[in-house]
This record gives sequence, structure tokens and C-alpha cells, in this order.
Amino acid sequence: MSPGSDDRLDELALRAAAGDRVALSDLVRATQADVWRLCAHLVDRQSADDLTQDVYARAITALPRFRGDSPVRLWLLGIARHVCVDEVRRRSRRRRIGSRRDRDVSEVSPDATGQVDLDDLLAGLDPDQRAAFVLTQVLGLRYAEAAEALGCPVGTVRSRVSRARQTLVTALAPEADDGREATAD
Repeated sequence: MSPGSDDRLDELALRAAAGDRVALSDLVRATQADVWRLCAHLVDRQSADDLTQDVYARAITALPRFRGDSPVRLWLLGIARHVCVDEVRRRSRRRRIGSRRDRDVSEVSPDATGQVDLDDLLAGLDPDQRAAFVLTQVLGLRYAEAAEALGCPVGTVRSRVSRARQTLVTALAPEADDGREATAD
């Protein structure tokens, strides 16, 4: 999105906060795809619709307090991140009870065509690394914008993205590169 569109979105948010239902509808329509994609990557595609709905339910409740100090798009992505963190925590508690464990990036393997699913790879990243990676590399936010959405310093976002990239590169490296020599029969 261009800087001008952020101004338009902020205007829509302020009008929606004042009770303009058309502005609220336009705001949701303009931001929903990014919110959905973040939820899909931070949790999973199957839950993204419900999580997106939860994001907007929280945002609509908080909208009267939106002052426009930061772009509404970043404000919404911050809410989305919190919704996703809450969902991951809820699932983690349930997993501990059921003794399931999260998927490790090293467990992801290519399909018959040699392709690897991005969602599977991202699911194995540390949640903080995954959030920083998705915001910057998938949604295309600048590092400063991602830092604002995540509520942390820009340097932290940069290091999380760097560690995520390294983890993903290592996971995608051929087996011969992991210290084991391939043997020919």
C-alpha cells in the first residue's frame, strides 16, 4: 500500500470511530486481505477466517479510542498479532494437556514434485520470528512498520527476520549439506 492509502485508511478509521458504517465497511474491505494473510501465516489457513473476524470484533470495540497516532493498518496488524498470540497460547495449553508437540522446521519435507509448502515451513519457526518474517517478507511492511505493529525495536525485527531466514535456508538445504555425505550404491 502506498503512503496515500494509509492516509485514506486513517480517515476511514476516524469516520468509522464517529459512527460512519459505510466508512467502517470500506475500512474492513481495504484491510481484510492483509489481516487474513497475517493470521493465516501466524496460526493456520483453516483458522484465518475466524481469527480475522476476531481481529475486527476487537478493533471495532477499540475504534472509538483510535486517535491516529500510528497508521490504522499497523494498528490492525498489531491487533491481529495479539489475536494470533492468544490463539497459539490457547492451542499450546491444549497441546500440553494432550502431549502433542509443534512441528519442527526440520520435519518439513518436499512433496512428490519437490515443492515445499510455505505454511509448513513458517509453522516451524519461533512465533516471534514468524511474525517478523511474515510482516516484512510476505506482507511487505518496512522494518519500521513491522516494529511498530509488533511493539519492539527495529533492530529486534531485523534480527528475528535474519534468524528466520537462516532457519528456513537450513531447512531447505539438501541433506548432503547438513554434514552427512550422500552415498552412492
